Amino acid sequence: MSDHTQQLEQENLRLKRAVDELSVLNEIATAISSTQSLELIIDKMVQKCVKHLHVQQAVVNLLDEKAKVQQLNTMVRRADTSHIIPFRLDTELTGWMIKNQKALLSNDLKSDKRFHYTDQDDVGIKSVLSVPLCMKGQIIGVITCFNKKSEEGFDAEDQRLLSIIATQSAQTIDNARLRDKEQDLICMEEELRFACEIQTGLLPKCKPELKQYEVTGISLPARVVGGDYFDYIQIDENRCAFCLGDISGKGLPAAVLMANLQASIRGLVLSDPLPHRCLAHANTMMYRNTAPNKFATFFYGILDQKAHEFTYGNAGHNRPVLVSATGQTKELQTAGLALGFLELTSYTSESVQMQKGDSLVVYSDGVTEAMNPAEEEYGEERLSELLKSSCDQSAQEIQNQIVAAVQDHAQHQPQSDDITLMIFKRMI
Repeated sequence: MSDHTQQLEQENLRLKRAVDELSVLNEIATAISSTQSLELIIDKMVQKCVKHLHVQQAVVNLLDEKAKVQQLNTMVRRADTSHIIPFRLDTELTGWMIKNQKALLSNDLKSDKRFHYTDQDDVGIKSVLSVPLCMKGQIIGVITCFNKKSEEGFDAEDQRLLSIIATQSAQTIDNARLRDKEQDLICMEEELRFACEIQTGLLPKCKPELKQYEVTGISLPARVVGGDYFDYIQIDENRCAFCLGDISGKGLPAAVLMANLQASIRGLVLSDPLPHRCLAHANTMMYRNTAPNKFATFFYGILDQKAHEFTYGNAGHNRPVLVSATGQTKELQTAGLALGFLELTSYTSESVQMQKGDSLVVYSDGVTEAMNPAEEEYGEERLSELLKSSCDQSAQEIQNQIVAAVQDHAQHQPQSDDITLMIFKRMI
């Protein structure tokens, strides 16, 4: 055979390999350039590697984004053999890749000094080719092929091809991860929207029927859902219970606990409405049914509109303000431990007479602790001055003024806590 003929055959082989390589890359590109889920994309990629690189097994491991230390988790493993990769060997390989972040090729793994391959690990794993999946210079995973079916084992061309596949796949995998996160976020937003609807439905839909009193209330959560709530509970023709609570924390966990507390209070009020006993029972229930780091501040009282007497108890909540018709303000001093701190806690009840023109303002700390850009709180002093100047206004007008004043003070700063208000005023 002449030198010219040999050169032609070599060139034909090179061209054939190049065509095959392009065909493989085209198949993989077609397989992974879809909007399918992350698992399906990786599965297709691994199938193509097993088929076109002529290996017994291929696996993709992705970096766990949530883990505190870098670790690779197996996503998809495909094989046309029963050989099982020993866990320790698998861990050593992925550990080496995280540390070195470069291609690994070994056609005699048992003798490779980089790994501790023992007779116990001898399950037919002879050759390995592994390349990193990288995005913007950062490793996001590893693709590994085991046991090249040809006697010669893996070569530089196999490494080059697998590196191209990894480069092509990394962006697709990253995009698929982002799509999955986006879908999770959409689902979470939908759940939050649904939770918001439920929570809004738990707040009073109408005001109690009190002939001589005007009543109003509002709750503005810092997030989609919050841990504050207020409620009116009609006990009988003359008596109505008022309560306002603030659950520790924010968001969905606080909202769930709020709903549980609201249901407990409604049941307790109908069976034993006296404030000191109702608070004691609510405290025990919350202590026994919630985590140790969960608690609630809570104000609860009963208005007897016939006797114009308001009897109340306080479990660690902000002290409500009684505003007279002449603008004098007085804080209701009775207080006790927040609900859920200790299993057995006693509370006290006190009473105050509601005179004509008197208003009682009950609020959560989201009102007084609202911050402006200079990190100054709205504070109890500003609230007291506002209440003195608005003593001749209706309960609704007082509420509107408080909300507007707090929002003006914050100067468009993000609301850091739930803002909840409940006001009732004796009109005649």
